[in-house]
Amino acid sequence: MDLGLEGKYALVMGGSRGIGKAIALDLAREGVDVVIASRTMSELEQTAREIEDQTCKRAIPMAVDVTSREQVDRVVDEAASQLGGLHILVNSASLPGGSPSAVGPIATLDEDELLSDFDVKYVGALRCARAAIPYLKEQGWGRIINISGTNARRAGNLSGGARNTSLVHLTKTLAVQLGQFGITVNCIHPGITRTERTPGLLAARAAQLGITPEEVERRDYDPDGSGGNSIGRMVDADEVAYVSTFLSSDKAWAVTGELIIATGGAGDSVYY
Repeated sequence: MDLGLEGKYALVMGGSRGIGKAIALDLAREGVDVVIASRTMSELEQTAREIEDQTCKRAIPMAVDVTSREQVDRVVDEAASQLGGLHILVNSASLPGGSPSAVGPIATLDEDELLSDFDVKYVGALRCARAAIPYLKEQGWGRIINISGTNARRAGNLSGGARNTSLVHLTKTLAVQLGQFGITVNCIHPGITRTERTPGLLAARAAQLGITPEEVERRDYDPDGSGGNSIGRMVDADEVAYVSTFLSSDKAWAVTGELIIATGGAGDSVYY
């Protein structure tokens, strides 16, 4: 299927690793020139080289702190200038897992760290969207993809729940405001996803339990157990990227203001 992405330009926030990196790479495979942005230039430069080596498309690294409106505006302007325009914005910047003192019991919650987490994930996405929208309007064709998470649907993680639920609201609000300009806006809730962090996390749990990392993963996704998901294995970051690439494509006009769950069928709740 031709997704109509050849020759498009994308800015992927949080694009140096994890789901953001997978999205940038998959967009480049479909013919998109990308700017990848995050805090750490050394990681960005390595990822940019990987993308260019694998796809022969431009991958331009730019360092940014999404809690600074000045930095966000500068990077969005520079990205549009170097690419020659902007069609796609992916908001994937976050503090993975959040701060331990922002996600625990309310009695020990650190308000400053909760606000910092919210500032990166939610307000950061808002800043990026606000800066990118004029460039998307210029094209008369635009896509904004917000990467959120399933803590929005689970009680317990006060910080993750707040930031992720808010991103869903932002998604629908922007979709209503921007549809008339040829811009669609959608949100993806990944669940537990295999990224560069996964081996270390599995190894730590395995050491606590006295079993191997492979046994930890098999137990977590045992189809006869109570955890895991419907497909019986962890979802890979590439598979979340495929969903994002479709939503970014010329084939996805009918989908806007929506939330897509990319967990491999975790949980048994019914949403309608």
